[in-house]
Amino acid sequence: MNCVESRVGSRDRRGAALIVTLWIALGLVALGLYFGQSMSLELRGSENRVAGLAADHAILGATRYVGYLLNTNVTTWGTLPDRVGYREEAVAVGDAHFWLIGRDSQTASPTEPVFGLVDESSKLNLNTATIDMLEALPLMTPEIAAAIIDWRDTNSDVTTGGAEDDTYLRFNPPYHCKNSDFETVDELRLVSGMTLALLYGEDSNLNGVLDPNENDGTNLAPDDNRDGKLDPGFWEYLTVYSQQPNTNADGTVRVNLTAPNSRQGLQSLLNDKLGQSRADEIVRRLGPPNRPLGSPLELFITGAMTTSEFSLIEDSLTMTNGSFARGLVNINTATQAVLTCIPGIGVDKAASVVAYRQANAGNLTTVSWIASVLDQASAVQAGPYITGRTFQFSADIAAVGKQGRGFRRQRFVFDTSSGLPSIVFRQDLSARGWSLGRRTRQNLPTLASIP
Repeated sequence: MNCVESRVGSRDRRGAALIVTLWIALGLVALGLYFGQSMSLELRGSENRVAGLAADHAILGATRYVGYLLNTNVTTWGTLPDRVGYREEAVAVGDAHFWLIGRDSQTASPTEPVFGLVDESSKLNLNTATIDMLEALPLMTPEIAAAIIDWRDTNSDVTTGGAEDDTYLRFNPPYHCKNSDFETVDELRLVSGMTLALLYGEDSNLNGVLDPNENDGTNLAPDDNRDGKLDPGFWEYLTVYSQQPNTNADGTVRVNLTAPNSRQGLQSLLNDKLGQSRADEIVRRLGPPNRPLGSPLELFITGAMTTSEFSLIEDSLTMTNGSFARGLVNINTATQAVLTCIPGIGVDKAASVVAYRQANAGNLTTVSWIASVLDQASAVQAGPYITGRTFQFSADIAAVGKQGRGFRRQRFVFDTSSGLPSIVFRQDLSARGWSLGRRTRQNLPTLASIP
């Protein structure tokens, strides 16, 4: 009996040992699986961090590429680089790729982004636009326009409907009205009456494209009206960077047509470019010697010049004595919404200007073509606000690393008005989410094959 009990006890002990061993084995397997999964996640995280670093370096490479383009690939000072001569989509930098997010001026609500540099002079300048010009912007109210004027002016007088310190000091937390120039467009968030919906509109990722989440009502941010049309905010139409130098490319001073004593300098310029006989003929049409002209376009119209003649002198003319002429709108690149804000064009003629520009693309070498669209009085009225040149460009650079991971996006503004291009503004837009559209996302797996 004792022998039997001994054998039973031995089996029990072995069974217990087996169960303990199985539990230990199960624990070790679970622990191994846990650490394996952790290492897999850590490896994936490391790959994502490496991809993010690669994307950061791709953006750095893109800024150097853009600087090179603005320095070497511009045929005329103050114009956009030749689109044929540069790449703007899925440009490889090692295992990473970058894109230059542009704007589509032909389509009202594009669903896929276009790529390229953006002309800052195609927008209204917050620091120079008149209150009437600001009020003509989509969604703008007279009160917000007045508050913008009060924010940037140097006095404490309240524009009708506007806001000064007495308004801002009632906010929580309170702050003062700036009474100085805007430094960025995003500074509008501080202006009385401004909301994020007005500033950024339905374009939550600021890529100029109607993305799916921007056309789904209230399902996903932002709230939109689901009408299949992108309603951008003020951010799309405004800038603080547009200015052009008051010197020629060779450093010589331009002739200020608005100065009462400008006729002598103009006569000399015309003599040099067109000969004295033709110069005398043009100058006689301008009226009394002390009569200032409002703009180069008024000279073209009043002097009955030809487009070829005007092209020889346009870049030697200005409307100010300062170092720079600020806030002129590039008539060759401005959208219809911005053209509507320009005196002499307005709602009635903006569409005609765009249609003429599209029909004559490639032949618009001076601002003189606008006189073929507008009547003489309207063209003279528009003249002081327009230009055909641009010296500031924004490069909205998005990049991904290997296998399409590590999305990064930064926006830079380049200024070429001093000669060599320099970066005057940098903004990280990565947090606004994917901005390259569905087609690019679908093509991410094939990026490795793109040279």
